[in-house]
Amino acid sequence: MTDRQPDGQILALSWRDTPERYGLITRALHWGMAGVFAWQFLGMILRNLLGRGPVAGFFVGTHTALGTVLLVLVLLRGAWGLYNRPRRPPQEGGWLGRAAVAGHLALYGLMLLVPSLALLRAYGSGRAFAPFGVPLFSGFPGGPIGWMTAPATAAHGLLAWVLLALIAGHIAMALAHRLIWRDAVLQRMAGPAR
Repeated sequence: MTDRQPDGQILALSWRDTPERYGLITRALHWGMAGVFAWQFLGMILRNLLGRGPVAGFFVGTHTALGTVLLVLVLLRGAWGLYNRPRRPPQEGGWLGRAAVAGHLALYGLMLLVPSLALLRAYGSGRAFAPFGVPLFSGFPGGPIGWMTAPATAAHGLLAWVLLALIAGHIAMALAHRLIWRDAVLQRMAGPAR
């Protein structure tokens, strides 16, 4: 991926992050996860609005498998972020920078916790689990294990909606940076190389 500077010089978007912008791998993970999250939440919103009909079922039928994909992507993105940490664009200073760090930590925490609770429930159910036909664990006799299924039953959905609220806040802040403060924060993840 390349872009042209005003003087005609061509800049390549690096695979790795730089202090000026996020690289191709970070961007691919970010926007890929955004697409899967949009699919997941659209399915749950449709299910809540329309019930368990064919339209919602089209989306919800992939919920478990895509939740597993999201957990893997979050782990990859976290590892990639730690690897690139010395090169990543710096956070702002002051209270806004601290709020951004806290918001990102909350996002990552929930992106790990929500699917982890669902996986714990899936294992505790006693049924085999094979997203996309890939066996992750086999079933076992004896029925559900309450201490494994109860946390997800109680918190998976609620925490997912909290995660959606944080994602909406994340989007709102990115737009505020672009439209109100007119700085280059959004361009670090979405804009061309400069």
